[in-house]
Amino acid sequence: MNVLAALRSFARFWYDFIVGDDWRVALGVALALAATWGLTRGGVNAWWLPAIAVVALLGLSLARVVKAARR
Repeated sequence: MNVLAALRSFARFWYDFIVGDDWRVALGVALALAATWGLTRGGVNAWWLPAIAVVALLGLSLARVVKAARR
């Protein structure tokens, strides 16, 4: 196996692992983490933001799946 094929395989694995089935959830988590970082840099204690974002994103993802299954 050459180096380029190994790097491509490595990148595909991490993309599938992080993004998985729903790119919207991955993007939402990334945005929540960025917002948390920005708020903490501004002096706000924002430990709660990722937890709320994950719960909200999970609910939205489940609603989207249920809606698609009912069609």
